[in-house]
Amino acid sequence: MTQALYITLPEHFNFRSTVYSHGWCELAPFGLDTENWRLSYVFGHGNAAIPVSVYEQGRRLRIDVEGDGFDKQQIIRDVRHILRLDDDLEGLYTSIAGHERLGWVAQKGAGRLLRSPTVFEDLVKTICTTNCSWGLTKSMVNNLVDKLGESGAFPTPGAMAAVDPDFYRDEIRAGYRSPYFVELAEAVAGGKLDPESWLTSDLSTPELKKEMKKVKGVGDYAAENLLKLVGRYDGLALDSWLRSQFYKNHNKQKPCPDKKIERHYKKFGQWRGLVIWCDMTEKWIN
Repeated sequence: MTQALYITLPEHFNFRSTVYSHGWCELAPFGLDTENWRLSYVFGHGNAAIPVSVYEQGRRLRIDVEGDGFDKQQIIRDVRHILRLDDDLEGLYTSIAGHERLGWVAQKGAGRLLRSPTVFEDLVKTICTTNCSWGLTKSMVNNLVDKLGESGAFPTPGAMAAVDPDFYRDEIRAGYRSPYFVELAEAVAGGKLDPESWLTSDLSTPELKKEMKKVKGVGDYAAENLLKLVGRYDGLALDSWLRSQFYKNHNKQKPCPDKKIERHYKKFGQWRGLVIWCDMTEKWIN
């Protein structure tokens, strides 16, 4: 049985640019049907796995939900969260107003970065992106969902805490991350760490970054990416790919110190981390 829910879309929202904003749409339990332009996801609500399909219908989002007995308002809240429907990006658009290279961002209603329903899931996935290829990232995340998740949903902290580092090495192929995942899952399941609180934290961005970096496996790059997913865009989150794109687009393909990249985006203030990302991923959207 499939039931349909609807959300009225805000102004300056672009479904495709949000879905394609970064690689999360390729990581389970997300799925993307580009022929019909439908984003799928399997929510884990309690002990239930709830598959949904999200797509545009006029100026509304339609959410097709499989099954019954689910909390409709929770599904709507979660979809609003993953697609950043309540994010206010007027400050971003103001900061780039009149900029020849970045005018497309406001025109396309771009700037929203797809995220998971929970910060915990985003945290685990981010750790899976460090020091490895994108193919290995996808493999690790797929293994987590297939081997520890409930019927296609992302595993809970409790499920991840119930196995040992050897399981992560042998079954998930997580390598050096294996003991980190156990420690992280135990801390979250036991209430010692609450990643969800980062969404509403009163800490300054530098202080919140320090808190994130206390999690083993999270360095500067990972923390600054996580900050973007909780709505803070102060950090550039430079990695080899982002640097190479900057060299290509702004430095005649020649390597340069990170300080030069930082100076280039300094004028965009608190939005600079989102501006560099939009600047370097324009071809994904246009």
